Amino acid sequence: MVAARLGQSRRLRFVCWSFERHVIPDYLQGFGECVMVDYKSSGVDIDAGHEVVRQVKKLAKSTFTEGVLSEIGSFGGLFEPRFTDLERPVLVASSDGVGTKLAVGFLAGRHDTIGQDLVNHCVNDILVQGAKPLFFLDYLAAGRLLPEVLTKVVEGVAVGCKQNRCALLGGETAEMPGFYRDGEYDLAGFVIGVVDRPHVIDGQRIDVGDVLLGLPSTGLHTNGYSLARRIIFDDLGLSVDSEMCDVEPGVSVGEMLLRPHRSYLNVLEPLLNSEDRQRIKGLAHITGGGLTDNIPRTLPNGRSAWIERSTWVVPPLFDYLQRMGRVSDEEMLRTFNMGIGMVLICSPIDVEDVQHQLAKAGERDSLIIGHVTEGNGQLGYG
Repeated sequence: MVAARLGQSRRLRFVCWSFERHVIPDYLQGFGECVMVDYKSSGVDIDAGHEVVRQVKKLAKSTFTEGVLSEIGSFGGLFEPRFTDLERPVLVASSDGVGTKLAVGFLAGRHDTIGQDLVNHCVNDILVQGAKPLFFLDYLAAGRLLPEVLTKVVEGVAVGCKQNRCALLGGETAEMPGFYRDGEYDLAGFVIGVVDRPHVIDGQRIDVGDVLLGLPSTGLHTNGYSLARRIIFDDLGLSVDSEMCDVEPGVSVGEMLLRPHRSYLNVLEPLLNSEDRQRIKGLAHITGGGLTDNIPRTLPNGRSAWIERSTWVVPPLFDYLQRMGRVSDEEMLRTFNMGIGMVLICSPIDVEDVQHQLAKAGERDSLIIGHVTEGNGQLGYG
């Protein structure tokens, strides 16, 4: 392939691309110097990519579970499932990213928690159907591969996988010069889990009068960051190093916004593994769309829900964002989790037992925040 451009001396210079033999065709002789171009000079550093893979192999291996049959670096990951204790195993898959929370990490120069966000978000998404994770895949794309940065990102993924007892089975690391700015990257995750068909949580048993239990979040999790960044950085002019005394003295903006998305697997798994699993009629992961959009996703036809906002104390960060950004109640409730990261729906007669089981698993702050009503999938607030 040949391209020509006019240099400052106004003589033609030819740039020849060849990945095997650099040969100047006869018809180009005499037209000037020929500059050989390789992949690295085009922006793709294969050696840096190999270094990233070398580091990732170690991290991934630390997450391997019994079913993993392959090493990182093959064309595909091999996993042998063992479902001897399941009557009718059903695979559950989900994919997600962490949104513009990445931008906060770029500003703060912190890349070690973003991977945890990714894994926990994906695991929660399959958990609402009663599934437990088996293995995880990630996709990481950057304008320029910086092994020290990308290794930190994958370290976070590995931490998340180990905490959720799933294997980091493989992934893709892509260097895309000219597509992403230097120092920036994008990240996506894919999780595969399993649930026994009789134990799938699909919300179909939810009835009028059932109770909504709210489980607390650790902060914004991975949603609402575009609005939060506009308020904090653009409107207020704060930096990631600024201290938000009105919210949490001694904690910087960066530290607060980068707190990892919480996984609810460890506190819900004991219930899902016991005979009490039938007490859970529905689960809703409160992500993009907030309480307003996510609770209706688990409701069957003919059902709505009512939330009593006075039943929990909204964390100071959300109050701060609403006050300083002059954001309406409606917009807050459909953008942020407002301090509730997971909602569990059960019968009124089971509430005490469910809360007891949650407390035994370490979740002592579950709260009754509402109930199910007749309706067409709307969510009301009082």
